[in-house]
Amino acid sequence: MSALKKCFKIALIQMKVGKDKTENIKRAVNMISEAKECGSNMVVLPECFNSPYGTSYFAEYAEKVPAGETCEALSKAARDNEIYLIGGSLPEIEGNKYYNTSPVWNSKGDLICKHRKMHLFDIDIPDGVTFKESEVLTAGKCLSVFDTEYCKVGLGICYDLRFSEMANLYRKLGADLLVYPGAFNMKTGPLHWELLLRARAVDNQVFVAGVCGERDPDANYVAWGHTMLVNPWGTVLVQAEFDQTIIYADIDLKQCDEMREQIPIGVQRRTDIYDTIIKSNL
Repeated sequence: MSALKKCFKIALIQMKVGKDKTENIKRAVNMISEAKECGSNMVVLPECFNSPYGTSYFAEYAEKVPAGETCEALSKAARDNEIYLIGGSLPEIEGNKYYNTSPVWNSKGDLICKHRKMHLFDIDIPDGVTFKESEVLTAGKCLSVFDTEYCKVGLGICYDLRFSEMANLYRKLGADLLVYPGAFNMKTGPLHWELLLRARAVDNQVFVAGVCGERDPDANYVAWGHTMLVNPWGTVLVQAEFDQTIIYADIDLKQCDEMREQIPIGVQRRTDIYDTIIKSNL
C-alpha cells in the first residue's frame, strides 16, 4: 500500500428505521448520496438499519451477505459514490443460523470486510430492559479489521463496545479508527453510550465512531440515538441528538500520533506481567 493519507471526512448516518424493508434501503441509499455530496470519503450506517431491532424481526428480515437485496443496493451505492461504506448491520442468514452482521464495501463496490457481532446482547435489568439476542442469533468468531488508504479500521457492533479487550486488540493490529454501529436503549444509552465510546478512544488513543438509528418512541425497542465521533483525547467532536440526521467530521490522524508521543502508554504497558492476546480468529 502507498503512503497513507492522514486526513479524511467521515459521515455518520442516524436514520429512521421502519418496518418497510424496501423503504429502509431506499432511505439509506439516498442519505449515502447526500453524504457524498457533502464531501465524505467514508460513510457509516447504524445497527439494523434495514430492519426493526428485535428478536421477533431478525428471521423475517434476514438475507444472505453479500447476495441479498440490501447488500446489492449498498454495493452499488459505494461504487456510484466512490466511498468506503460501512453498512451498519443487518440480519444475516447462512445455512440455518442467523447473525447480526456489518458488511463493508470499498469505493469500487467490492465487499472487503464482514463483521459478525461477537458479543450477543443478553441483559436483564429489573424495571429496565430485558433482551436476549442469543434466542435467535449466533455469535461471530472473528475480529474484523480492514485497510483503507487512510488508516486501518476496527469494526464492532453495539454490545461489542463494552469489551475493552476487543478494542485493545484492534489497536494492536494497527487500527486508528474504531467503528461501532449500535442501538443502545433508553436505559443504558444515557448512562453508558458516550462513556464507553470515550473510554475506548482514550484507552487506545484512536478515533471512535458510534452510530445509532433515530429514536422512535413508538417502536418495541427504543434507541437512544446520540450518534457521535470521539477523538483520541476523548473529546466528542460531533454528536447528534434524537432525530434523523447526518453528522460529519474531518478526521486528522496526526492526532493519534501526537497523543501516542505525548502519553506513550503503548510502549509503557507491562506486558511482562499482563497482556491481551488473540486466542482464536476462525
